[in-house]
Amino acid sequence: MLSQKTRYTIRALQHLADNWRQGPVRLDAIAETQNIPRKFLTVILSEMVREGLVISHRGREGGYELALAPVDICYGDIIRLTRGSLALVPCASRNAHEHCSNCLPEAECRLRGLMLTLRDEMASMLDRITLADSIALVPSFPDVVQQSAA
Repeated sequence: MLSQKTRYTIRALQHLADNWRQGPVRLDAIAETQNIPRKFLTVILSEMVREGLVISHRGREGGYELALAPVDICYGDIIRLTRGSLALVPCASRNAHEHCSNCLPEAECRLRGLMLTLRDEMASMLDRITLADSIALVPSFPDVVQQSAA
């Protein structure tokens, strides 16, 4: 399950993508439009600045904008930056692998095999879909896959 921080980050970056090339967007505008607590949004955007996805502009006309074109930011990268992994269980993570407590040995665990396959499929899909892709409000799975393949 995605954390609240990850969901807020995605919504904030989607908002910035919607305003791409229109100049900096004020923090208050993002917070209000996306229903994100202002203090939490400040922390999120500061992290995205450090990660190189967002540029911060100070001053009266300041605000935030994407550092990269929306087509160059995929959802997989956003989730990895905020969550650390796409895996649903620690033993299926590529970058943060841990043995699961109270489990079978990894070589015998069919659940791990399923989670590895799921992680790979999910990564493949999330790495194809970018902030530039128009995502339907209520997409069906084939629509998202077909759209991202275009």
